[in-house]
Amino acid sequence: MKTTRYFQLTRERPDRAAILDAWIERTIARAERRSVQADGRIRCWARIPEADGRYLRVVLLSDGETIHNAFFDRGFVP
Repeated sequence: MKTTRYFQLTRERPDRAAILDAWIERTIARAERRSVQADGRIRCWARIPEADGRYLRVVLLSDGETIHNAFFDRGFVP
C-alpha cells in the first residue's frame, strides 16, 4: 500500500491503530460510495461487519492509489 506520511502518523493513534489493512483494501476495492473532493482526493466508504457494522472512510490522493486517511465515519449515512 502506498501511503502519505500523514496517514502513517495517524495510524499511531489508538482509535486508528485498530483499523486493519485488509479493511482499508476492501473499502478501496468494493466501496459502497465514492466521491471526489474539490481538491481531487477520492473518498471511499464501506461497511465493516467485523467492526460492529461501522462505516470506514478511506481518503485517497488524486492518483487513486495513495492512502491519505482512514477512519470510522460516525456521520456517514448510507
